[in-house]
Amino acid sequence: MKTILHKANTRGHSLYNWLNSHHTFSFDQYYDPERVNFGALRVLNDDWVAPGEGFGTHPHKNMEIISIPLKGALQHGDSHNNSKVVTPGDIQTMSAGTGIYHSEMNHSQTEAVEFLQIWVLPRTKNTHPIYKDYDIRPLLKKNELALIVAPDGSAPASMLQDTWFSIGEFEVGKTIDYKMHGKVMGVYIFLIEGEIKVDGTVLSRRDGLGIYDTDHFSIETMKDSHILLMEVPML
Repeated sequence: MKTILHKANTRGHSLYNWLNSHHTFSFDQYYDPERVNFGALRVLNDDWVAPGEGFGTHPHKNMEIISIPLKGALQHGDSHNNSKVVTPGDIQTMSAGTGIYHSEMNHSQTEAVEFLQIWVLPRTKNTHPIYKDYDIRPLLKKNELALIVAPDGSAPASMLQDTWFSIGEFEVGKTIDYKMHGKVMGVYIFLIEGEIKVDGTVLSRRDGLGIYDTDHFSIETMKDSHILLMEVPML
């Protein structure tokens, strides 16, 4: 098994009066040739947006995008007349394909919104743009991984890529066994909250760990933890 550790305090950082964004991989003004991607996982941004502010209308092309709200309310709008407000327990996905314009704004005028913005490289380019949103609350059970993205219909959402995303909240002292879905796959663990141990490596809040060249691994929770797992092709 091979691993690559990204501590929270080594991430790129964009700070404006309306946005506080941390970048696990190269993004915007942050560029590190050693941190461009993990396999097909291209962007993992941890965003805080001030009340009433947000990302105005801007283009995307040939990218799979998933937004996961952590706090507050996130409002999506796009050039295909989709409009939706999502809150924790919802996720939204977008296949940008041949091109789409969209915005992501804080729906609240009084409370900040926090969300993860994740980009994955697609297996096929220039597809028809698609936006979807999902309520994953029925899947979220304490001490269980909820499969929220899969390519085979076994999860609510899918991407135009062979990806499996799982998320869950676990109490201290739990062990999570994970089996890869293929030989050329890797899993990127992003610890939203808590403290965990993987193969002797301890992760704290907002740390990330990429795992590859193995078919399975285990996670031990050292504190109550909120964990996101993103399995992607290693390309």
